[in-house]
Amino acid sequence: MDQNHKQDEHGDLFAGFSTAYKSFATEAIHVGQEPEQWKSMAVVPPISLSTTFKQRGPGNHAGFEYSRSGNPTRNCLEKAVAALDGGKYCIAVASGLAATVTITHMLKVGDGIVCMDDVYGGTNRYFQRIAAELGLEVCFVDCTKPAQLKAALKANTKLLWIETPTNPTMKVVDIEACSEVAHEYNKDIVVVVDNTFMSAYFQRPLALGADICMYSATKYMNGHSDVVMGLASMNRDDLYERLKFLQNALGCVPSPFDCFLCNRGLKTLHLRMERHFKNAMAAAKFLEADSRVERVIFPGLPSHPQHDVMKRQCTGCPGMITFYIKGQLEHASAFLSNLKLFAIAESLGGYESLAEHPALMTHASVPEKERVVLGISDTLIRLSVGLEDEVDIIEDLEQALSAAHPKKK
Repeated sequence: MDQNHKQDEHGDLFAGFSTAYKSFATEAIHVGQEPEQWKSMAVVPPISLSTTFKQRGPGNHAGFEYSRSGNPTRNCLEKAVAALDGGKYCIAVASGLAATVTITHMLKVGDGIVCMDDVYGGTNRYFQRIAAELGLEVCFVDCTKPAQLKAALKANTKLLWIETPTNPTMKVVDIEACSEVAHEYNKDIVVVVDNTFMSAYFQRPLALGADICMYSATKYMNGHSDVVMGLASMNRDDLYERLKFLQNALGCVPSPFDCFLCNRGLKTLHLRMERHFKNAMAAAKFLEADSRVERVIFPGLPSHPQHDVMKRQCTGCPGMITFYIKGQLEHASAFLSNLKLFAIAESLGGYESLAEHPALMTHASVPEKERVVLGISDTLIRLSVGLEDEVDIIEDLEQALSAAHPKKK
């Protein structure tokens, strides 16, 4: 679907954003799915549950030995994701955190990691409480300010971890600028971008200078809240060989059935993301105009501090909105407890609308002092706007706000 088509269908929703990626829908449907690879000529790749594969003779196999090392269903998914990311290779692992662990295992004791300060709570927890205890030096910095990133780089820095937009405060990082800073300092620094919030449809980090694009595919890439999985795409042969080795050696691979489901989810990714954007924009505008809301953080709004960066490096916005409700914790709790269409739940990126309280839920593992600095307060609420009818989404937000802030009689 090209940019002109999108503007005809959604008005000026996509105006000013980067041009849509050529043949995205076609590649999502066809790459890695060729019926000719199966004797049955199945149009839909079958689920290959076999854990082992017969060999013609010792060491003489047909491309598969053991399902941890390689699986036909997983191959189909990895080929499709690599194409959608504009990459040569992709590896699929058991979860987004498994992708983080696998990538981090490329480092050795004494190596340094520079990480965006506002990231998914599980990423923060892993780097601070596990990676650091294994002898890796970890520091957190606001990568929306490239000068601060440059100052944080050291001789032992081997990995730069960027998340954009960030979870949960929706900061937008200039991937190209940060990649240039890191690679100019040391060309061997591996720049990783967590692309979970954006999906391959709205952002391609590899085209902006990143070395690895990773996902919790549990979210938008699968899109149906029924798979836990991680993905990592790259262009460099050396990185692929190292990560492919670690995928097998660490053993955190996804099941063939999960690969089948995620592969199926990709086929509607372009359609889902456009609807997420449309619904989220409507919800963000409603919230921003409401007197019961202190502040709305949505990269699609001109009020977002990095709105111009978002438009320059992305083709659209996901369904993620963060906002501060006026009042105290009791008002945030009342809002969440009174939602009817939105479910109070962790995770995001499924077809259904979800709402959560980061300080008490997804980011509870982040130390309180750090939450305060990052702005993860008691009144911060994160929404994952789904694919329901726009009017029903707005009505649910309205009634929940009314319950949290009842009109005085």
